[in-house]
Amino acid sequence: MIQSVTHKSSLSYFRWAFIVTALGLVLGAVLGWQTTGTIGGMATVFFVCTVLAVLEISLSFDNAIVNANKLKEMTPVWQKRFLTWGIIIAVFGMRIVFPLAIVAIAAQIGPWDALVLAAREPAEYARIMNDAHLPIAAFGGTFLMMVGLNYFFDHKKEIHWLPGLERMMARSATIKGIEIAFVLTLMLVFSWLIGGEDATVFVHCAIYGLLTFLAVEVVGGLLDASQQTMSAAAKGGLGAFIYLEVLDASFSFDGVIGAFALTQNLFVIAIGLGIGAMYVRSMTIMLVEKGTLAEYRYLEHGAFYAILILAVIMYAQTLVHIPEVITGLGGAALIGLSLWSSIRHNKRERLEGHTAKQEELHA
Repeated sequence: MIQSVTHKSSLSYFRWAFIVTALGLVLGAVLGWQTTGTIGGMATVFFVCTVLAVLEISLSFDNAIVNANKLKEMTPVWQKRFLTWGIIIAVFGMRIVFPLAIVAIAAQIGPWDALVLAAREPAEYARIMNDAHLPIAAFGGTFLMMVGLNYFFDHKKEIHWLPGLERMMARSATIKGIEIAFVLTLMLVFSWLIGGEDATVFVHCAIYGLLTFLAVEVVGGLLDASQQTMSAAAKGGLGAFIYLEVLDASFSFDGVIGAFALTQNLFVIAIGLGIGAMYVRSMTIMLVEKGTLAEYRYLEHGAFYAILILAVIMYAQTLVHIPEVITGLGGAALIGLSLWSSIRHNKRERLEGHTAKQEELHA
């Protein structure tokens, strides 16, 4: 079970991430030497792996916060399973198998042929991946938008970072299906802006994203409810695990597609994004064990606003190219602001408590 461990230093949580970083960068350098046979080529691959790792961390910090929020409700067994099996699925499934599956489906070839294509004809492989960007953005953007809206449209939500906006959304949550209506409206607006055959593809994939979110919610609820009937301690089991895996997949879409702007080598992408995924895992564990979400009350709000921004950016990328650095910095800025607001709130509370104590002593 993940317990509160306040005496543990923050750096100690990243021990395995540092080890994987070292191994990954060495592997990247070796791959660079084998493919180019030059010191310059080796250094280039080494640099690209580093940039991809940083890109993945910046894009996925909000993912770690959301993971931590869900993970603290899970049983010890499922916590351990997510932090072991989950990270394997995240690294190998989303960073290697997912791009291969996209190419295999788009080019109507087998998985092995897709792997051979990635190794022998990286330019053609990258072209197929880029052509698949619109349906991926529609699906992932819709799923993430539902995740973000589902957090804010909650009538039980009592803590508000932006009181005016969030209170209005919390009150509106009593209207059934309001977040679905909002997403469908946005979906129709963007399909109108896209126009042509691409609009049909966009709407279909966006609807699949919406249905996937609803299916995960329903299946997760049923699975966890069935486990609760067997044991009261079984809350947050398989259903929560599936939810987190689909969520991680949605976060990964943008990073995987964006990685092809830096390199067309699938294996270099897998190394770089895999390193980044290990830091996300380490950040998740640290946030849960140190109780960071409870200590900084608005940090979670910042993460979910970042999710909404990412969802809108994925939609916007169907119309114009938006550099991945903007996506990463936008999310990081929101989380940074929410952290700053949390620190200010904590200082204000301590000051008010100290003042009240002084007044009691003087009385």
